[in-house]
Amino acid sequence: MTTTFPDISINTDRLVLRALEEADAPALAEMMNDELVGAWTAVPQPFTEAAAREWITGYAPAERAAGRGLDLAVTEFLTQRLVGTGKDGEVRWQRVQAFAGAASLELQERPGVGGAWLRAWRADAPKDPGGAAVHAEFLVQQAWRSSSAGTDDFRIILEEALKVTEEAALLAPGDPVPYITRLAVARGLGYGHEQFDQVWAKVIDRAPQHMGAHLAALHYWCEKWHGSREEADHFATTAAARAPRGSLLAALPLFAVHEHVPDVVLVQDFFRTQVVAKAVEGALYAVHSARPDDPMQAHVRHLLIWFLVRGERWAEAMHQLVKVDGHVGAVPWTLSADPAAEYTVFRNLAVAGYEANGGSPLTLPR
Repeated sequence: MTTTFPDISINTDRLVLRALEEADAPALAEMMNDELVGAWTAVPQPFTEAAAREWITGYAPAERAAGRGLDLAVTEFLTQRLVGTGKDGEVRWQRVQAFAGAASLELQERPGVGGAWLRAWRADAPKDPGGAAVHAEFLVQQAWRSSSAGTDDFRIILEEALKVTEEAALLAPGDPVPYITRLAVARGLGYGHEQFDQVWAKVIDRAPQHMGAHLAALHYWCEKWHGSREEADHFATTAAARAPRGSLLAALPLFAVHEHVPDVVLVQDFFRTQVVAKAVEGALYAVHSARPDDPMQAHVRHLLIWFLVRGERWAEAMHQLVKVDGHVGAVPWTLSADPAAEYTVFRNLAVAGYEANGGSPLTLPR
C-alpha cells in the first residue's frame, strides 16, 4: 500500500477537488480571513499571504507525502476560492452537496471502501463543522440512493442524519446549512406541517434569501410529498413577493410549476398558458436583476431553457443557452438518465427554431 497521497483531481458537476497551487495564495489568504470561513477551519488569524504560500508549498506537500493528504485535500478545497466567497451561503451549501454526493457515489461504486476520505475527515477532525455538515448530507443522499422511501432502512439512515445535523448545528450555530439538510430529513421522515415549519423557521432566521433552502422546502410542499399543488404555489409565490430586487427567489414559482407539470400534458398550449407565462416572466426578471456571479443563476437559466423551448420561444431560449452552454448539472436535465443527451435535444430544438425564424446563433451576444 502506498504511503503517499497521489496527485489526483476529483470533479463534480460544479466543483473541482485538487491540491492548492502557489498562484492560489492570495485567494487562500482572503478566504481564510473571512469570519464565516473561520467557523469552518482552524488556522491562526490573521492569515497572511506568506502563511498561505507556506501552507501551499510546504505544509500541504509534506502532509501528502506522509500519506495524510486525503483529508487535507478536503480542507484545501474548502479554503480555496473556486466559486464565490465564504460569505455566500449558497456556495457553501453547494460545496456540502458536492462533497456528500461524491462520497455517496464512491460508496455505491465500491461498497465498504468508497468514501473513506469522509470517514477519515470525521475521525481526524470530529469538531469540524464542515465535516459534520458534509456527513449529515451524505447520510441523506445515502438514504435515497440505497433504500426506498418509507422502508425501515430509509428511516434508520435519516434518523442518524438528524442526529448529525444537530451536531453540525451546535458546531456552527449561525450556519444555515445543517438546517437545510434537516429539511430533507423532515420530508423523508414525514414531518407534519407544524413540525416542518419549526425547522424552516430556523433556516430563514439564518438565511432568509437562500435560494437552495427554498428549493429544498418547496419539495416538501409539493403534491408528491406532504403538500399540494396549491400549497407549493403559495409557498413559492409568497417567497417571490417578499424577495428584494436582485434575489433569484423571483424564479421560485417556475420551479413550483415544473414540480407539477403532468407526465402527459392534456391542455392545448399548456406551455403558453397564463400560469406558465407568469412564472417564466418572473424567472426572466430574476436572472436579469441578479448579480452575474450568483451561484444559483445557472440553475434558473437551465429551467428557463426547458420552459422556453417547450413554449417555442426560440430567441429567448437561445439567449439563455449562450450563458450556460456546456454545463448540464442542473434540473431539469439531472432528472434524466442521460442529462447531457436530454440537454442536447433541447439545445438542438432551440437552434433549429431560432434559425427557422431567421436568427443566427453566431450573432448572439456572449
